[in-house]
Amino acid sequence: MFDLFAVQNSIMLLISLALFIIKCWAVVDCVTRPESRFQAIDTLPKQTWLILLGLGLLANLLFWNPLGLLNLAGTVAALVYLAQVRGSD
Repeated sequence: MFDLFAVQNSIMLLISLALFIIKCWAVVDCVTRPESRFQAIDTLPKQTWLILLGLGLLANLLFWNPLGLLNLAGTVAALVYLAQVRGSD
């Protein structure tokens, strides 16, 4: 028998894992990137990015639902960081 809820739960789990990996990648990249790179592209300071990305990662660990408000905000912060800071290389 086909269980639609099992499929939905599997999809949500895959989305949660993908977003968690993106947030981890953003945090690791921010930690390893030198402060001068943030100043060169005229963006938020490194400490501010670390706080935003760290809170987004923490929200993902505490509230595993990828469609929750805190998780969405953390995902947006991670994607903006990756597009703005990492994308400027």
